[in-house]
Amino acid sequence: MDGIKWLFFDMGSTLLDETGVYEDIFHKIAVAANVSEDLVKEKATEFYKQNKKGDKEVVKIYRIESPKWNPGLERLYGDTEAALIELKKKYKIGIIANQMYGSEGRLENFGIRKYLDVIVASAEEGVEKPDRRIFDIALERAGCKPSEAVMIGDRIDNDIVPAKRLGMKTVWIKQGFGRYWKLEGKEQVPDYEVESLTELVEALK
Repeated sequence: MDGIKWLFFDMGSTLLDETGVYEDIFHKIAVAANVSEDLVKEKATEFYKQNKKGDKEVVKIYRIESPKWNPGLERLYGDTEAALIELKKKYKIGIIANQMYGSEGRLENFGIRKYLDVIVASAEEGVEKPDRRIFDIALERAGCKPSEAVMIGDRIDNDIVPAKRLGMKTVWIKQGFGRYWKLEGKEQVPDYEVESLTELVEALK
């Protein structure tokens, strides 16, 4: 990682644990479809393993409305803050995320806003990953070249592929349902794979 000055993070399933949100979604799907939550989760997981959005596919099967995302059920991973503290000693840190309005306030409430130098979220910018423009916006605000930046995220399609195309280094953090993605072709292969933020810190020391 020679010459790297900036680390850009996704939010969901990267810094924020979305387990509670998905449990809520699976519960609501199960109630609406009159089936068991275990069955919903099993079907969704099978779709994630096919590189599809599992919850969205299950909703289609049962022909029901997609439950609303509840950000109040998101939590920090246990090692999020410690990792940011450590990485901040060596790098500037930014966010490039597909999120609803209010990302900065939520990060403030989680107590990690103070570690972040740039926050670029889709709702506020009017463009979302994998569109390269959201990456361009972040790089411009950071004042850094793609070759000086790393994109860290759980999604191969939204995080790794577009960042690689721009010339950024990439780290796939295998958390959440993104960990089930099956790599297809060289374009999808990240520079590094890690299982947690703690492991990421070790890789970037």
